[in-house]
Amino acid sequence: MRLVALTALLLGAPALARAPQDAAAQEPRSGPAADYPVVVGEPFTIGSTTYKPVDQLNYDAVGMAVIGEGAGVSAAHKTLPLPSYIEVTALDSGRTILVRVERRGPMVNDQLVELSAAAAAQLGIGTGKPAPVRVRRVNPPEAERALLRQGGEAPERMATPEGLLRVLRRNLKDAPTLLAQPAASTPPAVPDAPAAPAGMIGTAGAPSPASASSPAGVPDGTTASNAPERKGANVAATATPVVQPVPPKSAASAAPPASPASSASGSIVVQVAAFSVEASARKIAAQIGGFVVHPGKYWLVRMGPYPSRAKAAPALEKAKAAGYSDARIQPVN
Repeated sequence: MRLVALTALLLGAPALARAPQDAAAQEPRSGPAADYPVVVGEPFTIGSTTYKPVDQLNYDAVGMAVIGEGAGVSAAHKTLPLPSYIEVTALDSGRTILVRVERRGPMVNDQLVELSAAAAAQLGIGTGKPAPVRVRRVNPPEAERALLRQGGEAPERMATPEGLLRVLRRNLKDAPTLLAQPAASTPPAVPDAPAAPAGMIGTAGAPSPASASSPAGVPDGTTASNAPERKGANVAATATPVVQPVPPKSAASAAPPASPASSASGSIVVQVAAFSVEASARKIAAQIGGFVVHPGKYWLVRMGPYPSRAKAAPALEKAKAAGYSDARIQPVN
């Protein structure tokens, strides 16, 4: 009898040793580990349309949003990885929020994304009918990821400018169907965009004659190839914005106004673009809500100032979305 009991005890020892490890493996992950592993999933079909999930970094599409299930500020999407993070912009108001994609859906072909009730409330859309939105995948900082994982709200993004909203609405209206783009998508393109404004240095489009002999970038030597990469977001390629010719200013109005950097608090700005023509710089500054400084040879368009890089990040996104792919965050100088 003792031999049988001893044998059973010895045979049970490995199982007892494994038990704490198995229990630990089954515990839910928290912190940054909760975003991994990222699940892509198998293709699936809704009606006659097959969707192929893909880990696409520069996903950017317009379509209709509906309100569905889900906790916190979360969403369901047909093709983006689970989990992933998106910026959702209401095309009616320009309001933009950060949302965590946690589910597959919506299982209807003419709907792009399904938002939780909390996400819809933060975005400001009602429950009556589908709302037109832009969905863009981003890579937010860990602090914002943590807020969404815990059921909270990330800070609202800077509102999308009206010029870009018009383009997005046109893209939505001109689409033959309002289907989610299953495998590949591109950022919104501006139709029939003219050449870059006169004197612009480092534009996302073709350089003007004034800058043809200079490398793309701003006059302090930073170029498109060595500019510091914006951390915390995957920024899709952007199109050249529509800019109308600007009549020359009179001598009485040529004096630049005081820079906001001299009166507002903050040591960080977003450097948007550099121009050799003052009128072009002021036109762009007015469009994106920035200001103009003239420290030397060039007229510089900037946004800010901001107290930190994190506070400046939404403005950088706005500048890049408006077509200024060389925009960057830098200290006030």
